[in-house]
Amino acid sequence: MRAIKFNLSGQTAFFKKTDVNQNVYFTYSHIHKIALLGIIGSIIGLDGYSKQYARATQHPEFYEKLKNIKISIVPQGGNNGYFHKKIIIFNNTTGFASKEKGGALNIREQWLLDVNWDIYILDDSSEMYKEIEDYLINKKSVYIPYLGKNDHYANISNVQIVNLTETNNVSYIHSLYISENDDIVVDKDSITHDEEEVSRYFEYLPYELDSNNLYRFKLFTFTNLSLKINNNNNKIYNYNNNNLMFI
Repeated sequence: MRAIKFNLSGQTAFFKKTDVNQNVYFTYSHIHKIALLGIIGSIIGLDGYSKQYARATQHPEFYEKLKNIKISIVPQGGNNGYFHKKIIIFNNTTGFASKEKGGALNIREQWLLDVNWDIYILDDSSEMYKEIEDYLINKKSVYIPYLGKNDHYANISNVQIVNLTETNNVSYIHSLYISENDDIVVDKDSITHDEEEVSRYFEYLPYELDSNNLYRFKLFTFTNLSLKINNNNNKIYNYNNNNLMFI
């Protein structure tokens, strides 16, 4: 199976959690599928949320045209899949953000620092995939790609076409993977006191949009622990000793 692979990185990133109503805006710990589709859409020139209502469509153009592509997200660097976070404080002084005297609003956001992922897009032989491949290979972009918002520039590098091998007998998955319904569970018998420092990240991340453009979530995991795959309906591919699950 063929795929295009590239590295996605940045000094900072912010993928806003929409379910938090506090004086600090929090971020998801990793890029999620919808944000990644938005980046790909910006590269090939698809419209986003701002033009959706003018187009009178249920979803923004990038989501309508890209929602069926299969992607794999492999965290790089960081601390076993965790990136450092920092609360950033800045002011909105447009005069429209607050009814307080002076019209200034203090904004606090939790930013990810020094983010880095390897991204794989599975070749489904569609015209849309061919367009994505053309833009990435030839270093073209219609819009500037950002990591969540335009404070955070995205670096795209090391673009290459790779060949994947389908595999079934695996004990590790090196990408983020969906960990619901006990299809994939940690092999507790493999945990020993002599093992390297173990890590296990799990978080409900946006996976798709509903009819009202609201996020639907699935539980994602990233771990260096051995796994047991009981009933995996999603194919797993191997590239360069990395086992990849596509979402």
